[in-house]
Amino acid sequence: MRPPLVLLHGFTQTRQSWRRTVAALDGRYRAVVPDLPGHGQMSERRPASLAATLAYLRALVDEPHVLAGYSMGGRIALHAALARPERVRRLVLLDPALTLAPALAAEKARDALADPSHATAEDAVQAALDAGTLYSTPRAFLEEEVAEHYERRPDGRLQARVVQAMAVTAWSEMARPAPPATGTSIPTLVITGARSWIPVDVGRLAATRHVEVPGGHNVLWEDPALTAEAVRAFLA
Repeated sequence: MRPPLVLLHGFTQTRQSWRRTVAALDGRYRAVVPDLPGHGQMSERRPASLAATLAYLRALVDEPHVLAGYSMGGRIALHAALARPERVRRLVLLDPALTLAPALAAEKARDALADPSHATAEDAVQAALDAGTLYSTPRAFLEEEVAEHYERRPDGRLQARVVQAMAVTAWSEMARPAPPATGTSIPTLVITGARSWIPVDVGRLAATRHVEVPGGHNVLWEDPALTAEAVRAFLA
């Protein structure tokens, strides 16, 4: 029996961001796809620190598994693998946010604390497109994201189901030094976006395999077919 495949989403996202990858794997793995603390259906869970998130994952799955993480989820996945290497059969890091320049992280935190709401779903979609980090993501993906992940505030405006104050914690964590490399003990696939704004030092990760896909940071949206194929081939 194949081990479960645990998929960790990125900051401000939810478990739904993995649905195309899960579908492309055609049921070959038992996917465990949680909303991380502070996000989606877990938006009210406190605290949402790295330590609390790692404890949450330990309680979620305590058997040998394959672990994959995108962006901030990649940093969490690497920490989890280093903490319990005997539990992680394979590791997949998708454009992982392992470390950011402190000034950039501080800027992102300030931006996240501004009013994140939008008057309409169309405004929310356009704001994502105008951010300049998506190059080939279909507009339909963003429309689905807003429909599933945003909710109306009492004032009628739309806002993502993410704890806004958690942004400071998340960006502060990503400003810390990168976790140490895993070495060669855990077979590791690293997928990076060719035009990503996230710096990823693939060499220090001692990756078993590295795949670069066209587009920006969000490899799950920019080229979902190629990303899913890379994961499927690595797990075969």
